[in-house]
Amino acid sequence: MSIIANIIWIIFGGLVTAIGWCLAGIVFSITIIGIPLGRQCFKMASLTLAPFGKTIVYGGGAPSLIANIFWLILAGLPMAVSYAVLGVLYCITVIGIPIGLQCLKMAKLSLLPFGAQVM
Repeated sequence: MSIIANIIWIIFGGLVTAIGWCLAGIVFSITIIGIPLGRQCFKMASLTLAPFGKTIVYGGGAPSLIANIFWLILAGLPMAVSYAVLGVLYCITVIGIPIGLQCLKMAKLSLLPFGAQVM
């Protein structure tokens, strides 16, 4: 069932969004300072491409906490709010609930991506 859901997801915008995340990751990876941000963009791209059937495992330590604070201030909060609002809007309809739940999963990852693993 997750294969069918991922195919539908890719057709209706997942591929375009994942390509955007990959391009952002490439831009961030040009500089040495931006490599950690680029890695997080590639992590978001992998989740955005096929979110159904994947789980996120959170862990990390002090370096992840410090990096998450900077990410939260610079980009994470607006990104998480937009994913959360989109997820709530999708959850209004019965058909949109699975898509809304995946958007809420991405909102959580976009809020604190450092130290998280997509499995």
